[in-house]
Amino acid sequence: MASSVNFPVPTDELQTIAEGACETALGSATQYDHSSVAEWNSKIINNILQSLIEKTKTETGDSAPFKFIVNSTIIQHLTSPSESASGGRRGMHSAVGAYWNNEKDGTWSFKWAGADAKGMDIVVSITWIGM
Repeated sequence: MASSVNFPVPTDELQTIAEGACETALGSATQYDHSSVAEWNSKIINNILQSLIEKTKTETGDSAPFKFIVNSTIIQHLTSPSESASGGRRGMHSAVGAYWNNEKDGTWSFKWAGADAKGMDIVVSITWIGM
């Protein structure tokens, strides 16, 4: 990412927001549960969006000067968390590209380390478009 990218909040704060959203959504989960994935993704996405909107409001309380897009992907490991160290995991690669204004727009990706012990991978991407 070019250094001219205008992040809506500092990257360390983006990481804190994403970690908090994942922990809130999956904190009590012990393993992948297909029937819960849609709810987990919705909670992650909505928590991140609410945090970003709140943190980027103008001083007058107007809406954020950015449009946000949040994507959350949850992938089940092929084996239990204790067996995953032996290599029985699914491969996954995610990428994004865009044509936009590098001075106002950008994207940031995050993989939640806490998901590994629960037998899954969680990858979140946040995209913003300056208005």
